[in-house]
Amino acid sequence: MSKLGTISLEAMEFFAYHGFYPEERKIGNKYTVDLFVKADIINAAKDDDLNLTVNYEQLYAIVKSEMEQSTKLLESLVYRMAHRILKELDAVYEVEVQLSKHNPPIGGVCARSKLRQTLTRNDL
Repeated sequence: MSKLGTISLEAMEFFAYHGFYPEERKIGNKYTVDLFVKADIINAAKDDDLNLTVNYEQLYAIVKSEMEQSTKLLESLVYRMAHRILKELDAVYEVEVQLSKHNPPIGGVCARSKLRQTLTRNDL
């Protein structure tokens, strides 16, 4: 039996100040974050013990903290989130972050741009 399970927090919404152009970092925009972590969950399942798994509140707090730091490149933002989760949460073996920027300034109609990054412990 596999000890790994996937824990996800989906459609977390933030208003934040990211973007290459100074105007984007000044006026802000809406962002959506989807987070998927692979973690050892079998002991938590057997013992019904939150301390043996990944606490959703900790995941959300890391994402929120990183979203509050203005960044030019979404690539940097997504990497920081994934890296920090792996560094701070020992139970996590792999993390995937999907970040959507609503109405990106591309000179045409586009509902959102999306960036996806996956990191594992081997990437640290």
